[in-house]
Amino acid sequence: MRLKSKASNYLQIYLMLFPSLLIFAVLSVYPIMWALKYVFYEYNGYTNPKFVGLDNFIRAFTRDPLFINALKNTFIYVGGKIVIILPLAFILAIFLNKKTKIHGALQALIFSPTIISSAVMSLVFYLMLNAYNGEVNRLLLKLGLVDSPVNWLGSKYAMLSTVIVSVWAGLGNYMVYFLAGLQSIPDEIYESGAIDGVNSFQKLIYITIPMLGPMLKVILMLALITAFQDMSNILVLTGGGPFGKTNVMSLYVYSLYFPVNASDTATFMPQYGYGAAVSVISACIVGFITVIYLKISNKLDDIY
Repeated sequence: MRLKSKASNYLQIYLMLFPSLLIFAVLSVYPIMWALKYVFYEYNGYTNPKFVGLDNFIRAFTRDPLFINALKNTFIYVGGKIVIILPLAFILAIFLNKKTKIHGALQALIFSPTIISSAVMSLVFYLMLNAYNGEVNRLLLKLGLVDSPVNWLGSKYAMLSTVIVSVWAGLGNYMVYFLAGLQSIPDEIYESGAIDGVNSFQKLIYITIPMLGPMLKVILMLALITAFQDMSNILVLTGGGPFGKTNVMSLYVYSLYFPVNASDTATFMPQYGYGAAVSVISACIVGFITVIYLKISNKLDDIY
């Protein structure tokens, strides 16, 4: 009877999990397996696949300056975003970590951009940063800060503009993470510090930041992975331009599957085989950086 009861319970569990597992297999596992199938082929979706072995991987690092450029741009974008967004989110969390109506309203206001569609938000900023009739240039000209309109999305400022838009969109999310970490610190620790005569700055350095260590490790890892995956805002704002200056790895992979600009892919034809290889390389790079980060953070935990 016990065996029948256990079997019945397991059957019910598996039946309840089956719809979710089926959706996961169809939408996640199958596309990954499909991509892995063609990494060793030259395939554009129209002609028969041609086996090329490791040539797709060799091409990425030796014969494709567009990929090397996208790789470089990715690290610039990721570094710029993390350097700006995490300190700013932490500072906001420190100042807004109070249970009052005003602070709650400010938290909701800063968090609100995260619920807006990335495409819609990017389109709004595209119109605001327009070189000819954008509101940003209009305001700067009115204040006398610039003599002529600035081409924010079509000049050397393009990467900076995309980073700033990305920071604006994700700032509230990381602020909430930091707030959750700050509110998990027991008040007794701060009270003990106050009794010992610790000032506000010393509380921050010797109590708050060390106590946030585990949470900070997770936040930084999430920020790294999210920044490497960013694509939609860059696609809407610049499309990878001007002249590939904002073309990052995720956007380059997208352009290989859905080519819309010859300057991005060197051809209007899809390159499914090469795109699959580049996506595998990109995933390996992100995975390698994540593993290195976790190893370093674990060693720091052992030291301190």
